[in-house]
Amino acid sequence: MKKKEIKKLTKSQMIDNIEKLKKDLFNFRFQKINGQLKSPAKITETKKNIARLKTLIEVKNA
Repeated sequence: MKKKEIKKLTKSQMIDNIEKLKKDLFNFRFQKINGQLKSPAKITETKKNIARLKTLIEVKNA
């Protein structure tokens, strides 16, 4: 997700996206262990997206 896309989301949409990304991350880890993950960069990208969302939630709360 791009920063511009994330800024357009409401707080509840951000929280929903975080939950979805956490599930995706969980699945990517299992795929990596089983050798089914085609792009290991997805794990890093997903972690960064979660961090971006959490940061912007905190900014909106302040």
